Amino acid sequence: MMYLTPTITAIHVEDYMLPCLNKQLLGVDCPGCGLQRSVNLLLHGEFLAAFQMYPAIYTIIPLFALVICDKVLNVKVNNFLISGLGIATVALILINYIFKFIH
Repeated sequence: MMYLTPTITAIHVEDYMLPCLNKQLLGVDCPGCGLQRSVNLLLHGEFLAAFQMYPAIYTIIPLFALVICDKVLNVKVNNFLISGLGIATVALILINYIFKFIH
């Protein structure tokens, strides 16, 4: 007797990732290289691997959440907090970018 079981086709995020044009054309990583893969790792629950792939992921997420709350949802958010997260994010991106060139 044959049983019919429903199958769920999972959408693989890897199939929809955009290539880095900077890396393809110039052969050099851009400051955003690794962000998509880091988000994918977060979605799969691999938090340490996501940090190792792109350390600024843990400052970008709360920064975007606060900006959306402030600008879209009109929830008052302290601008000092947004500025601090923005500075931390830029610093982490630049440090990671420089570190890629050194190693």
